[in-house]
Amino acid sequence: MPNCRDTAMIPSSVLLDGGEEVECYILRFPDLDLKDPLPLTAKSKLKAESDTSVRKKYAFAKKKAFALFVKAKELPATASCPPAMCRAGLEWKCCRQIFKDLTSIHIHVATQHSSDIRQQTGLILKQLAAEASTSSNPASAEEADRLSGPTCNSQELSDRLPDTSHISFDELTSGVGGVLLYYCYCEVEDPGGLCAWQKSLCQHLNLTGKVRIASEGINGTVGGSKVATNLYIEAMLSHPLFKNILCREDFKSSAGGAHCFPDFRVGVFEEIVPMGINPNKVSYKETGIHLSPEEFHKEVEKYLSQAPQAQSDTILLDCRNFYESKIGHFQGCLAPDIRKFSYFPSYVDENLELFKNKRVLMYCTGGIRCERGSAYLRSKAVCREVYQLKGGIHKYLEEFPDGFYRGKLFVFDERYTISSNEDVIAECRYCGTLWDQYKLCSSLHCRQLVLTCPSCRVKGLTACCPVCQEKGLKLSSNPSGWMVKEECECTDRRQRVPVKHM
Repeated sequence: MPNCRDTAMIPSSVLLDGGEEVECYILRFPDLDLKDPLPLTAKSKLKAESDTSVRKKYAFAKKKAFALFVKAKELPATASCPPAMCRAGLEWKCCRQIFKDLTSIHIHVATQHSSDIRQQTGLILKQLAAEASTSSNPASAEEADRLSGPTCNSQELSDRLPDTSHISFDELTSGVGGVLLYYCYCEVEDPGGLCAWQKSLCQHLNLTGKVRIASEGINGTVGGSKVATNLYIEAMLSHPLFKNILCREDFKSSAGGAHCFPDFRVGVFEEIVPMGINPNKVSYKETGIHLSPEEFHKEVEKYLSQAPQAQSDTILLDCRNFYESKIGHFQGCLAPDIRKFSYFPSYVDENLELFKNKRVLMYCTGGIRCERGSAYLRSKAVCREVYQLKGGIHKYLEEFPDGFYRGKLFVFDERYTISSNEDVIAECRYCGTLWDQYKLCSSLHCRQLVLTCPSCRVKGLTACCPVCQEKGLKLSSNPSGWMVKEECECTDRRQRVPVKHM
């Protein structure tokens, strides 16, 4: 689930009721790129109100935010870690590093995640203010409860968790692992309750990953042992909300495990895939015609066998981001050079003539972007027909590993890619050698993905572009405290909605 720009909707009554419930909600914010400025920051608040009470509240909120962030990175210590070094049999994993003691993880969080702590501090302060307001106004408290919707108590959550009493901890957490990818569009009356259940379920099964929940459904990717992921599927299929909608085939599985994600994050959003358009305006119910992998394969085969002139009435459309299609795509596709899915509607709007009277065959990673993307395209009433690949590339590769999709499949976890064939179709950013293994840009302020081969990395070419490389070197030689993530110059100059044939 990439490029989140939504603010999570969190009931204040749940947020500050006890340690576990606080952790459930607050710890999900580091991966959210909040589009609105925080309603309350340390600096502005202290300038406005310098009384002791406010300073104490801010100190309390900051300490809590810091402690919860560190807690989220906690893992059982490995056998190789001496008890004297690993406090209470624990270690911490963050930014792909392992920390053996509290001091080192504290230093890391303080120096590298200050913006995350500020965000969480502001959220805690906001909820404190909301609680103070509702406690002094019974009517507003009732309104808050109404907006929050029904909540799940501990007993209800426990009753919906699978029985693991017959499974050892080692079985649940070790052995061959996997990553599940799934989504389900359905009417969710209580997104907050579903969020709490997902948090409890994944903690219970020692799963990591990301789950987005909205009133329109759920979208998730989780990693863990085979035992744990199978139990997760069974729990999802038996849940009253999904019982008659989801089936086992809706879960796409690949090799991996809990190590593929730094932690587990769950939140409530307006959309389960961030297209940036209210689901009430463009609904998943108006989607294109679903084609099975076999049907889609035949359509692509027919399309590629035609002469260029005959192909002109059909568009094979990749609705993923440019860095995904760069390393793998269907032969003969149109791959828009967009940076995130929320640009897709603008791409369609500015290229309506391109789609006029065309048959469109759409595809994406797992199918979810096509659900909303095809609905948006159909809403423009310019295409003759709109089809989409059911289950996405993931399901297609299960049936046709050597089919018409060439290169790697990009995934949004620490693996970056999964492969079904040996083709390498991308190039090193600097020397042009065939290369498709992404790394993060070495400039901490940027962190874009970059294709740079081992030879170029040895030469120090580790940033996404020369401009960023130079800026990163300057920042590292003259650190100025907090490192704020910003858009790289080369990305900022990228044309937002270009047209490109591949």
